[in-house]
Amino acid sequence: MRIAVHEARALPAGLAAQVAALEAQAWPGSAPGHDPALRPKSVLLLAQDGSVLASLALLYKPVRLADGRTYRAAGLSGVVTRADVRGRGHGARLVAAARAELAADPAVDLALFSCDRDLVPFYGAAGFEVLPGTVLVGGTPQDPLATDAPGFAKTVLAAFFAGAGAGAGAGDDEGRTDQVRTAFTGIRVPLHPGTIDRLW
Repeated sequence: MRIAVHEARALPAGLAAQVAALEAQAWPGSAPGHDPALRPKSVLLLAQDGSVLASLALLYKPVRLADGRTYRAAGLSGVVTRADVRGRGHGARLVAAARAELAADPAVDLALFSCDRDLVPFYGAAGFEVLPGTVLVGGTPQDPLATDAPGFAKTVLAAFFAGAGAGAGAGDDEGRTDQVRTAFTGIRVPLHPGTIDRLW
């Protein structure tokens, strides 16, 4: 098995078709793909024969908070494992690889996404932490979708990366990470990724 990372627009057709099939199986009726404005990357766990065992998308967007600062956020979306190989740790391996990909990217301040509450331990094992009191507000400003909407309660998770952000020097990595964590804790985050990826 191996991990492969591709810009979504450059994903080979055979792999793209397998990812679309996995997503259709997990979320019947949903449209495949992601908003190109979010610069999607596909992270895949491939079997020895090259078939897709699990996939997810990484999406990227600057997020401006009420404090006037803009942070470079990335999110996980469409995390899915092929039905016939579930329960073997493939999803965990994929999510850990995605976190490592984001941590190695100097243009990312934090990973930020939501999940069902019962999946918190799964993502926690890969190094993501719960942001207490934080709500992501997606959709559009005219038609918002919030993680605390009635019947849609989700948990917001994040990871913060040392050395991220403009002007961060080697001596202030930990301070910068704490500053970003504080900025995103207990607030409503205006994610607004649009109509295609309503909450990435």
